[in-house]
Order: sequence, then structure tokens, then C-alpha cells
Amino acid sequence: MAAIELSGVCKRYGERAEAVRDLDLAIEDGEFTILVGPSGCGKSTTLRMIAGLESLSAGTLKIAGERVNDVAAKDRDIAMVFQNYALYPHMSVRANMGFALKLAGIGGEEIERRVAAAARTLDLEPHLDRKPGKLSGGQRQRVAMGRAIVRDPKAFLMDEPLSNLDAKLRVQMRAALSRLQSRLGTTTVYVTHDQTEAMTLGDRVAVMREGVLQQFDSPRVLYNHPANLFVAGFIGSPAMNFFGGELVGAFVRTALGPIPLPERQCRSLEASRNGSRRVIVGIRPESFEDAALAPAGREGFTFSASIELTELMGAEIYAYFAAETHSELTGVAAAEELRALRDDGGGEVEDEAGGGRAVARVSAASRVRSGERRELWLDAGELYLFDADTGVALERSLGGRPEEPARPPSFGL
Repeated sequence: MAAIELSGVCKRYGERAEAVRDLDLAIEDGEFTILVGPSGCGKSTTLRMIAGLESLSAGTLKIAGERVNDVAAKDRDIAMVFQNYALYPHMSVRANMGFALKLAGIGGEEIERRVAAAARTLDLEPHLDRKPGKLSGGQRQRVAMGRAIVRDPKAFLMDEPLSNLDAKLRVQMRAALSRLQSRLGTTTVYVTHDQTEAMTLGDRVAVMREGVLQQFDSPRVLYNHPANLFVAGFIGSPAMNFFGGELVGAFVRTALGPIPLPERQCRSLEASRNGSRRVIVGIRPESFEDAALAPAGREGFTFSASIELTELMGAEIYAYFAAETHSELTGVAAAEELRALRDDGGGEVEDEAGGGRAVARVSAASRVRSGERRELWLDAGELYLFDADTGVALERSLGGRPEEPARPPSFGL
């Protein structure tokens, strides 16, 4: 096992294309770290630099305390698991798992011992003499993981290993992979574009955008305390709703109406605003409820909404309603983050008329219906406020304490 440290790491292609920029990342020994972000954010390039498949343009990379910038991939003692399995079709499962050990000159008895141990761990013992073509997708992915496990490397590097599986199998393999990493305790760096995988698998998650690290923290902290608009909108499913807002006394004025702010938040914001009153208000779908089912004794804000679409998800209902979700006064940096979220399918949704649409996650007991107006309730203590110019979070304590979320996120499950 080994810690992995990246300091000021950059990767440039030519003079202008910069895939990764000034990346500082300290991955602890035995930690399961996720690199997540939209396509082109630099996560796979980062993984390939750790593996030695890409050279660093600048910065330092250390594995187990040793600088490895100029160390060849084969000498870094890491094992990779790829999206496409990369199995030899003419070899049995047993031969596939032991092939790298054979090339390394390890004796037959030791190879057999390691393969047998990995097969027991991965429940592959009944399939050791079968060819990959006779296996299911999940079994083939387990063989690919077994091939990495038998090497007993310092670290596992995984590049979207579950993306070729169907939805049900992906959920099963997520759970199996989490248990396996916990049992082995091997440092693991896992790349995915799927924030559900990131939030359910990782000890810590690094969110990247356009080659720049946005935030690196535990899943719960990312969810409850996003550092900026992009992290807030990228993490969570359905995505956070964003509204243009203005601070007016003890309220924040939005398209939904004037929402009251708790006294402690007013004091904190007053100390940090430097005279500016414009903000972007973030509200997670689970902070809404049907007003008829609002929890008693909780400070909230009730408003009337025109329901355009409902989706029954079994235990809850997603209710989409018309709302002005953007601000013409948004600064350039904040506007870029919102645009990146829209391009990636997160954040606000435009309706056919070019306006905005927000989504509320309400109880399945609600009688909310498409095409009607409905009173919705909002937990006023669950607002996220961001600087309208920079997109940076203004008050990190908003959105509930990390150890006590008001309502658990679904993460698309």
C-alpha cells in the first residue's frame, strides 16, 4: 500500500491545450479516492499520469514517498483496471488472472496460490477454467479486478470500470467493489463521470472541472458544504436548483418570493458581503415539500407553483415547476459555472419558452399533479448562497451540518 501525492501537477498538449492545471492532491495510504467530473475535465489524464502512461508537463508525483516523475509505468508497482476489461479471449480465467505474474517470472505454485486466493475473494472459483466469452459482463469485470489483485500492488487505478454494465449490475458491482477495497485496504484511485458512483464509493472525492480541482473532501461534506456553484450543482440527484437573489434585510428576494434567513446566517453574511447584495440562491430538490405535508415546528416558506411535470419514483415524487432560475446580474465567473452545469445536464433546466424550470422532491403521499397550481413548502434553513460574481459559496454552514442532513440525498438510487 502507498500514499500518492501530486504537487503542482500540470499536463499540456502543445502550447495552448492544458488538460490538468496546478493540481495538488494528497491521497492517503489505503484510501479509496474518486476523481469525478464531466467529460474533458482532466480526471482520466490525471489517472494516466499516476500510472505513468502520460508524462507530467510540470509538478511532482510521489508514490509511497518516492518521486516517480521519470519512473516507467512497469516499475511503479501499480495495477490498472480498465473500462473494456482487456482480457485475452483465448485464455481461461485462471490464465488471464495469472498472466502478468507469469511474465514477471513468478513460480507456478505461487501463481496458483495467488489466483486461488483472488478467485475466492471475487467468487470466481466456479469459472476459473472458462473463457471470457462464456462469462457475463459482471464476471468479466471481476476477472479484470482479479488480475490486478494477484499482483498485490501498491495501488489500484480504475478507469470507469463499471460503465459498460447495465444499471442493475452496476449497483451490484458498486457494492462488491466497496466491500473488496475495504477488505484489501489497498490505495485506490477511481475515475468516473457518474456522481452516484463517486458519492457511494469514495472515502474522499475530488471534483474536477476544465483541468482544475474544485474541491476534495468526503462525500457528505461535498454535498452539505460545496465550495462553489459547480460542485453544488454537480453533486446530488436531481441537481440543485439555482435562483438569482438579492439580500434585503433578513430576507433573500428570489423569484419564489422573499425567503426569510435565520438570524445566525444574517450575521455571518453581513460580515462577509462587503456591501454587495447580489447572490445566487441554491436550493436542493429535497428541501421542498408539499405544503400540505410540511413538517410541524420547522421554520419554512410557502409559495404557489405551477406544476408542469411530475415523476413518481416510488418513495417520492419529482415535481417540476416553472420558475425564473437565473439572474441577469450574474458575474462572468458564476455564469461560466452555471453554463458548465447546464451543458453537463445539471443545474437549472430551460423550458420551451426559454425560461426556467425547477424541481422539488416531495413525499409520495403528495397529491401534486401535472398542470395544476400547488402550494409548496421550502425549508428556509436549507438555502445555499453563492457570490453572484465569482460563484464561491458565501456561508459554508448553510444546508445543514454534515453529520445531520435534514433529508438524505437520493444520489439517483
